[in-house]
Amino acid sequence: MPADRIDIRHVARLARLALTDDEIATFGPQLGSLMTHVDALAQLDTENVPATAQVIPSRNVQRGDALRPATMLTREAALQNAPQAQAGYFRVPRIIAEEG
Repeated sequence: MPADRIDIRHVARLARLALTDDEIATFGPQLGSLMTHVDALAQLDTENVPATAQVIPSRNVQRGDALRPATMLTREAALQNAPQAQAGYFRVPRIIAEEG
Protein backbone atom coordinates (compact mmCIF):
# COMPACT_ATOMS: atom_id res chain seq x y z
CA MET A 1 0.00 0.00 0.00
CA PRO A 2 1.63 3.24 -1.05
CA ALA A 3 2.16 5.93 1.56
CA ASP A 4 0.03 8.40 -0.41
CA ARG A 5 -3.06 6.23 0.28
CA ILE A 6 -2.56 6.54 4.07
CA ASP A 7 -3.95 9.59 5.84
CA ILE A 8 -1.36 9.90 8.60
CA ARG A 9 -3.23 12.69 10.36
CA HIS A 10 -6.39 10.57 10.47
CA VAL A 11 -4.51 7.53 11.81
CA ALA A 12 -2.83 9.72 14.43
CA ARG A 13 -6.19 11.20 15.44
CA LEU A 14 -7.67 7.69 15.82
CA ALA A 15 -4.72 6.73 18.01
CA ARG A 16 -5.10 10.00 19.93
CA LEU A 17 -1.58 11.07 19.01
CA ALA A 18 -0.61 14.68 18.55
CA LEU A 19 1.99 14.59 15.77
CA THR A 20 3.97 17.54 14.49
CA ASP A 21 4.44 18.13 10.76
CA ASP A 22 8.01 16.82 11.06
CA GLU A 23 6.78 13.62 12.72
CA ILE A 24 4.16 13.16 10.02
CA ALA A 25 6.85 13.59 7.36
CA THR A 26 8.98 10.96 9.14
CA PHE A 27 6.31 8.42 10.05
CA GLY A 28 4.34 8.62 6.78
CA PRO A 29 6.94 6.84 4.62
CA GLN A 30 7.65 4.38 7.45
CA LEU A 31 3.98 3.43 7.71
CA GLY A 32 3.76 3.17 3.93
CA SER A 33 6.76 0.81 3.90
CA LEU A 34 5.21 -1.27 6.65
CA MET A 35 1.91 -1.54 4.78
CA THR A 36 3.76 -2.56 1.60
CA HIS A 37 5.39 -5.37 3.57
CA VAL A 38 2.00 -6.43 4.99
CA ASP A 39 0.59 -6.52 1.44
CA ALA A 40 3.49 -8.79 0.40
CA LEU A 41 2.74 -11.11 3.33
CA ALA A 42 -0.92 -11.23 2.32
CA GLN A 43 0.12 -12.72 -1.03
CA LEU A 44 1.73 -15.77 0.61
CA ASP A 45 -0.01 -19.12 0.27
CA THR A 46 -0.92 -20.20 3.81
CA GLU A 47 -3.50 -22.81 2.83
CA ASN A 48 -1.49 -25.80 4.14
CA VAL A 49 0.09 -24.07 7.13
CA PRO A 50 -1.34 -25.40 10.40
CA ALA A 51 -2.64 -22.89 12.90
CA THR A 52 -0.32 -22.30 15.82
CA ALA A 53 -0.72 -20.48 19.06
CA GLN A 54 3.02 -20.04 19.43
CA VAL A 55 5.85 -20.14 16.91
CA ILE A 56 8.31 -21.82 19.24
CA PRO A 57 7.45 -24.76 21.45
CA SER A 58 6.86 -23.93 25.08
CA ARG A 59 7.31 -26.09 28.11
CA ASN A 60 6.42 -25.57 31.70
CA VAL A 61 9.47 -25.53 33.95
CA GLN A 62 8.79 -26.41 37.54
CA ARG A 63 10.96 -26.98 40.52
CA GLY A 64 10.25 -29.16 43.47
CA ASP A 65 8.28 -27.60 46.28
CA ALA A 66 10.60 -27.96 49.24
CA LEU A 67 10.78 -26.16 52.57
CA ARG A 68 13.95 -24.17 53.14
CA PRO A 69 14.00 -23.23 56.82
CA ALA A 70 17.04 -21.01 56.36
CA THR A 71 15.07 -18.57 54.19
CA MET A 72 11.64 -18.84 55.82
CA LEU A 73 10.16 -15.97 57.81
CA THR A 74 8.52 -16.54 61.13
CA ARG A 75 4.97 -15.27 61.51
CA GLU A 76 6.22 -12.50 63.80
CA ALA A 77 8.88 -11.42 61.32
CA ALA A 78 6.37 -11.37 58.46
CA LEU A 79 3.91 -9.25 60.45
CA GLN A 80 6.58 -6.96 61.89
CA ASN A 81 6.24 -4.28 59.16
CA ALA A 82 2.57 -4.82 58.38
CA PRO A 83 0.52 -1.59 58.48
CA GLN A 84 -2.10 -3.47 60.50
CA ALA A 85 -2.09 -6.94 62.05
CA GLN A 86 -4.83 -8.69 63.98
CA ALA A 87 -4.69 -12.03 65.77
CA GLY A 88 -1.57 -13.12 63.89
CA TYR A 89 -2.87 -12.17 60.41
CA PHE A 90 -2.51 -9.22 58.04
CA ARG A 91 -5.48 -6.88 58.39
CA VAL A 92 -6.58 -5.37 55.07
CA PRO A 93 -9.42 -2.99 54.16
CA ARG A 94 -12.73 -4.57 53.26
CA ILE A 95 -13.30 -4.51 49.51
CA ILE A 96 -16.77 -6.05 49.36
CA ALA A 97 -19.50 -4.30 51.29
CA GLU A 98 -21.86 -6.36 53.38
CA GLU A 99 -25.47 -6.29 52.33
CA GLY A 100 -28.20 -5.58 54.79
